[in-house]
Amino acid sequence: MVSSKDVAKYAGVSQTTVSRVLNTPERVKKPTLDKVLKAIEELNYIPDANARSLVQQRTKTIALLSGPLHNPFFVDTTTAIVNYATDHGYKVNVQFVNDKNLNEAYATAIATKVDGIILSCILYDDPIFDRLKDMNIPFITYNRKHKKNEQFVEIDNFEAGYLSAKHLIDQKHTQLAWVGGPLEVSTFKYRYEGFLKACNDYEIQLPQEYIIQTDTSKKCCFEALEKLMALENKPTAISTGSDSIALNILDYATKLGIAVPETLSIVGIDNVELSQYGSIQLTTVGSISERNLGLLAIEELIKLIENKKKSCNSITESVKVFPRSTTK
Repeated sequence: MVSSKDVAKYAGVSQTTVSRVLNTPERVKKPTLDKVLKAIEELNYIPDANARSLVQQRTKTIALLSGPLHNPFFVDTTTAIVNYATDHGYKVNVQFVNDKNLNEAYATAIATKVDGIILSCILYDDPIFDRLKDMNIPFITYNRKHKKNEQFVEIDNFEAGYLSAKHLIDQKHTQLAWVGGPLEVSTFKYRYEGFLKACNDYEIQLPQEYIIQTDTSKKCCFEALEKLMALENKPTAISTGSDSIALNILDYATKLGIAVPETLSIVGIDNVELSQYGSIQLTTVGSISERNLGLLAIEELIKLIENKKKSCNSITESVKVFPRSTTK
């Protein structure tokens, strides 16, 4: 088997130079780099990834703590994260987490030696944030953020909530309901606050029974729609805290024979790929750039891991309404 020593001898350089070419090629002058790469190719040398990771004290492994797969947002983002990481030589250990098993998921991620952690399950006041900073592990959150307002990638959630309500108000709706998620999560907290602000700005009355916070499960979404449709004074439109919630409500409305949008208009937030399907055409609010938040987050994390950046630039993507067939 060809060794790095054989490559060094063939190229007429030291073994240290071969190591630099393999690990930090940007620090090697081009003539030397070309000579070593040519030797590697001609000798058909295959570097030992395990040996290289020991030298670098790196595992080339990333831990991903994603939200549950019943939410299509996490299908889209997990796919983008894994594909990008794989293309850049990293393995991804994926855990699909709900808010009830956070501590177990955190313990598993920290116990395994990884180069970085990317997570979308953090709570607004989560103690794990300071623990990760103290451990000096490169990490970034996406879609959700901590109250310290650091190390995150998100869309402008307040503006998203505001625009979802304003779109319905512009469509002449005055009986607006909200179906969201847990308010201890930054995403739902700010989207709900944006929705309330729009209703206040346009003097829309919000009966308490029009406001429902769920755990985002299908069961709770179905129950929310049943409660709203059982009211004597039914809402004519629903703003939701996510596309996942909106899609569940749309599905159940169809089963109940509720005409969408003729009888009930529905707006989501996230602009997931599924919302754009011809048979669904969900009106939603999402990033103006339409860039995948998972992709943005993994790009930032790998920069942190590889010391190309000392800290993450927190990213908040601007948003707009994507009007489709579920509002009128």
